Amino acid sequence: MYIPKFFKVTDVNEIWDFIQTNSFGTLVTTKKGTPIATHLPLVLSKKDDDYYITGHMAYGNPQWRTFETCGDVLAMFQGPNAYISSSWYSHKNVPTWNYQAIHMYGKASILEKDELIEDLTVMLEKYEKNRENPILWDKLSPQFLESELKGIVGFKIKVGEIQAAYKLSQNRNEVDYANIIDKLQKEENPNSQQMAELMEKRLKKHI
Repeated sequence: MYIPKFFKVTDVNEIWDFIQTNSFGTLVTTKKGTPIATHLPLVLSKKDDDYYITGHMAYGNPQWRTFETCGDVLAMFQGPNAYISSSWYSHKNVPTWNYQAIHMYGKASILEKDELIEDLTVMLEKYEKNRENPILWDKLSPQFLESELKGIVGFKIKVGEIQAAYKLSQNRNEVDYANIIDKLQKEENPNSQQMAELMEKRLKKHI
């Protein structure tokens, strides 16, 4: 991913928090040179000094069969994005687009059954624990779970490289930056309003 210096993010803790919040990612592999992508909920975890991405896909999805042959796989995570009009600047310029994106590369392998169960347990805990009637692993019948496990394939990716970009108008002057936030807030678009909120948080953090 091309990342100009203004937008490069290297803080591991910041990247960790981002993925915990934006964990629905896109997994990309190749088959005979052709890209294949699947959109999946993914889990980022750390063991000793290594980071791992885990998840699962349908057994009928042919992508998991490419893990052994495609080399590194790519997991992509994205936050809010918004169009930035050049009319919001105090000088002549061109329009652009603000966004947050993280790419993680690594070698993928298939999870053993016990590893898959552990991963599914963690995922259910994350997304169900605050629900009124949480559906957790130990509340489901063993017969049902055994049947469901036959229909999926779990995988893990040992992360070898991380690329992170937050394009939030950091290269603009204070006046333009404040005006961009104001204009985004007034747009009837949830993505624009989320971007304005992100930019405001960044501004307060750097004051």
